[in-house]
Amino acid sequence: MPARQKIRETSITVKNTEATGANVSGKKRQIIRRMLYSGGISIVMIAIILFTLPMTILSYSSLFEYSTLVSLFIFLTVLLVRYFVVLIAAYLYLTKYTFNVVEGYFPFVSIIVPVYNEGKVVRESILSLLRLDYSNYEIIIVNDGSTDDTADVSRTLVGYQKGTYGDVKVSLINKPNGGKARALNAGISYSKAEIVLCMDGDSQLSEDSVRMAVRHFSDTEIGAVAGNVKVLNRNKLFTDLQALEYIEGLNMARAAQSFFKLVNIIPGPIGLFRKKAIEDAGYYSSDTFAEDADLTLKILARNWKIYYEPRAISYTEAPEKLYQLLKQRYRWTRGILQAIRKHKSLLVNPTINFGDSIILWQMFYEALIWPVMNIYSNIFFIFVALVYGFSSLIFFWWAGLALLDLTSALYCIAVEKEEFRLIPYALIYRMFFILTIDICKAMSTVEEFLGFEMTWGKLERIGASGS
Repeated sequence: MPARQKIRETSITVKNTEATGANVSGKKRQIIRRMLYSGGISIVMIAIILFTLPMTILSYSSLFEYSTLVSLFIFLTVLLVRYFVVLIAAYLYLTKYTFNVVEGYFPFVSIIVPVYNEGKVVRESILSLLRLDYSNYEIIIVNDGSTDDTADVSRTLVGYQKGTYGDVKVSLINKPNGGKARALNAGISYSKAEIVLCMDGDSQLSEDSVRMAVRHFSDTEIGAVAGNVKVLNRNKLFTDLQALEYIEGLNMARAAQSFFKLVNIIPGPIGLFRKKAIEDAGYYSSDTFAEDADLTLKILARNWKIYYEPRAISYTEAPEKLYQLLKQRYRWTRGILQAIRKHKSLLVNPTINFGDSIILWQMFYEALIWPVMNIYSNIFFIFVALVYGFSSLIFFWWAGLALLDLTSALYCIAVEKEEFRLIPYALIYRMFFILTIDICKAMSTVEEFLGFEMTWGKLERIGASGS
């Protein structure tokens, strides 16, 4: 074998490819205006209730009984329609996926690994990339101004490293801290590949992830492929619940969206892009806290299609403590709301891009409407059950939802060949875990609506390794 080629350290200048917009001014006036709008609407609604309530022929007790039945019917109808539409579309996608075989397409891929204070996990992440079952790729580490030993650890990996099918080029870009979006843009700009894979610095990819995902780019309409994110650090209550959530709540939804080739969020731990699609979309932007959702919407708006590949798996560390989980979901929710607001024209004008409008409305429903509906339903049903003697309602309501979640969990875990020990968690999945997350979403929505400042939060890594 010829001697390995050495890579010398060099300096490059990467221009800022991020699409920028005008600065938002008058934030205080905007907050006051929002408060006045919401206050005015609330006053009107209270006035309508006070005006119409005396005219009803029902007693207060009968009114609560009637409203309980109507609310329960509406809640369960929405829930069932939501579940079965997603389930049927996911099943149709799976059926199509099973018979859709594409071979012989192996484009050059650049794997972009942005890292910031990931000294504990960056080596294991890069070593896992060297075990990929793919022969035509390179690795580009982008150190985003880390203050720990990330740069030193990354520098020891630079050069041609031994991969499964030969030597793999590993490059390192050191840049001042500017956020994940700009770090990814730097790596994408440096890359000369047709396809780029963007991932998180703490993630580890399955061996056949790249090979299974790139085959979809043989379809020239495909602009991006979303991967399958799984929780690495399991065997704890909150991480096991998140593992079930990723399988049932996220991956099943992506499979349903992929049937229409309209995946709404390409996950940060693994997303493959046609570089031209990123260039058409104006690269990543750092004006939201959900740069993944923002870029996905921009790609869809340029009429590119987005697919989901369940066998392109990325293992990532999940928060192990409740406050870490809520902090993560707080950022996710506000970021998604920022992305929705940024693309709000698509909500009211579907003629711009009908598919993007559908996806945006679905995100709007999941981020704003469903959490409020879920919280209200729980409080309302429990209150009525305790005050008006419908105590049996609580049990049957919980049993019905638990049965639905058990069935859905069984299907999703069987499809993904996951751990069956996760199925019993479905008994507390909705009544405890999802309700807690929805309360966090509602509080995040209020703060985003009022324009409260927020900063990036970073999960402290424990350096978990995959088996």
